[in-house]
Amino acid sequence: APSAVMAEGSGSGGSGRGPPCPGAASAFRRWEQLRRRAATPWARGLLAVAAGLGLLYAVLRVPVRLRDGLAAVTVFLSTLTPKFYFALTVTSSFISGLIFVFEWWHFRKYGTSFIEQVSVSHLRPLIGGAENSPPAPAAFSAGENETSRQNMPECKVWRNPLNLFRGAEYSRYMWVTGKEPLTYYDMNLSAQDHQTFFTCDTDALRPSDTVMQKAWRERNPQARIKAAYQALELNNDCATAYVLLAEEEATTIVDAEKYFKQALKAGEMIYRKSQNCHSQSPQHEAQLRRDTNVLVYVKRRLAMCARKLGRIREAVKMMRDLMKEFPLLSMLNIHENLLEALLELQAYADVQAVLAKYDDISLPKSAAICYTAALLKARAVSERFSPETASKRGLSTAEINAVEAIHRAVEFNPHVPKYLLEMKSLVLPPEHILKRGDSEAVAYAFFHLQHWKRIEGALNLLHCTWEGTFRMIPYPLEKGHLFYPYPSCTETADRELLPTFHEVSVYPQKELPFFIHFTAGLCSFSAMLALLTHQFPELMVIFVKA
Repeated sequence: APSAVMAEGSGSGGSGRGPPCPGAASAFRRWEQLRRRAATPWARGLLAVAAGLGLLYAVLRVPVRLRDGLAAVTVFLSTLTPKFYFALTVTSSFISGLIFVFEWWHFRKYGTSFIEQVSVSHLRPLIGGAENSPPAPAAFSAGENETSRQNMPECKVWRNPLNLFRGAEYSRYMWVTGKEPLTYYDMNLSAQDHQTFFTCDTDALRPSDTVMQKAWRERNPQARIKAAYQALELNNDCATAYVLLAEEEATTIVDAEKYFKQALKAGEMIYRKSQNCHSQSPQHEAQLRRDTNVLVYVKRRLAMCARKLGRIREAVKMMRDLMKEFPLLSMLNIHENLLEALLELQAYADVQAVLAKYDDISLPKSAAICYTAALLKARAVSERFSPETASKRGLSTAEINAVEAIHRAVEFNPHVPKYLLEMKSLVLPPEHILKRGDSEAVAYAFFHLQHWKRIEGALNLLHCTWEGTFRMIPYPLEKGHLFYPYPSCTETADRELLPTFHEVSVYPQKELPFFIHFTAGLCSFSAMLALLTHQFPELMVIFVKA
């Protein structure tokens, strides 16, 4: 029976379809007949004659209709009064002015033209522009060299190694000024960091760690603090609970240091227990990594507390010991904390020794490394440097080295000099920074401006030479001099990291969009016409009618 059905199906067309509809077949035959007739010479000639007659009618009729339309417009204009022209020009000037103000505000806030953005996002796909968009770049193959990999813009966000304390510094700023110093994006990144560093898979085995795991996810600061106290009720040796209280509840550095000392005592005890049993299972290894992260974090923050309270030598010793004890955690950039503390001690030989280790071509750079190297070289010549004398006799070898170091630092982060020279106002640094971005410049200048001021003539040398960097890199987004091209994505990330009341520094400076020029010109032209119509109404009416 199945074979009979298959044979029947194949016999009725082979494709499983039924017989065609009779009406569709007759319509198809009529269409074929009409197409054959239209292909004959006499049919083509008839169509050509009809098209010629239609074109002749259009040529003869259109001028008549245009003449009638112009006559109607002339009659309409002759009936209009000067008040109408004045109202028209004023309204046009007002509307174009509003568009200009909105375009200017949008460009200052987001760095793009609103009209251009809407046209690119919504109108281009409608007219087929999306088909001409360039293809997405392919991923790098294993055989490509490091140079081509560096040409790709990097906008990775890093933890600020000198970030402030939320309760003792950020919150006090908000209480005094009423302004929120941290953005939601920045705080969300910090919450993710805390969950990564301070939690592990074995937290479910300890009730206090389970509570803290939920606490790091809380958005409300009071809920986080309440959860930390609940964790301490369950376990008085919960190190992460003390860390949270030190960061968010303590309103002074002294109080924060007390909490961190309690966290250190609990953290060291838990760390020793994890060391003894870390090889038993992968879960114990994960717990050891978590306890190591907690211990390093607590020791680092204690060193920062000592630095802020004026015990700088103690802070330097704590940082050196931490770097020796955990040498593999160089990605935490503890050396930047050490550099700042050594600069405060004016121990420039020790600063040079740290730079010799970390200012290496194989290691990622930062504004702290590049500008500290420039500061040390500027220190050797800045006291005797004079632009007039240098222009007459030329630069010495030491001065050339200092200028080249400044150019290198400015190329890495071109936003820093304006803050060091106090051409832009500073704000509290965010908890995360973007390398080569405005957020990194704010964080560096906030802590290092005092060190540049302490060295006589250093800021003067920077002021005389920093803008010369841009002559060496006329197209920084396409090609760099000592570093890879400047990434074009820094502005967007910096606007997410820095508070809204801060004017984000943009490099390279963007030209004003076409629509801002257009709306400004239209507003000015309409305002001028309105003024002329108000002052000389009769002459303007005659001009319009003419």
